[in-house]
Amino acid sequence: MKSFSNLNQQIITCNRCPRLKTHRARIAQVKRAAYKTEVYWGKPVPGFGSHKARFWVVGLAPGAHGANRTGRVFTGDSSGDWLYSALYHYGFSSAPQSVNPTDGLRLFDTYISCICRCVPPDNRPTPEEIANCSSFLLAEWELLSSPRLILALGQIAFEEVLNLLLDHYQIKKERDWKFRHGTLYQVGKTKVLVSYHPSRQNTSTKRLTIKMWNSIFEQARKELENHPFRKD
Repeated sequence: MKSFSNLNQQIITCNRCPRLKTHRARIAQVKRAAYKTEVYWGKPVPGFGSHKARFWVVGLAPGAHGANRTGRVFTGDSSGDWLYSALYHYGFSSAPQSVNPTDGLRLFDTYISCICRCVPPDNRPTPEEIANCSSFLLAEWELLSSPRLILALGQIAFEEVLNLLLDHYQIKKERDWKFRHGTLYQVGKTKVLVSYHPSRQNTSTKRLTIKMWNSIFEQARKELENHPFRKD
């Protein structure tokens, strides 16, 4: 892939998964009552952030009435509120909230994307649907020139990121590389930081608390402190 512009155009126009194509369009047509006057994005959602980022945040999929509505990853729902607030607090973002693609928000040294680019029914993409998106994840990795630190949000994102790195570095998986919140793994020349996804299901049940969430970004900031900043 030659550029993010080319990649994002391929993502936006992708129709590889019939089930997801139908689902995302249905949500965009039916809408949620609170957003009934808005025009939903209703298409695959590309990544967002600095094209020279050392810090890559990878989630699962767009939210039905979040990114599937706004067109920007992690934007318009509670998961995004948690993510962008933390990014701002730790110096990775120009504002504490992401509203829509025209709000002027900038990310510093950070890029955000998902392993599945379309909202899936019940927030559960199939293995085949994840595989259909894997080329986009690989293209982002290559365009970002092997970011130093990857934050994997949730077990599925962790497994997909790990598979990408194992293939890239041509190494075997260590037995102790398992999904554990707050764990930092060295995989080849890349570090992978593991966190529960800031979904409402995790935050409302206190499986993920603000203290636990903030500790993730404290780790990220510390890991990047002694490495050169790649300016845009």
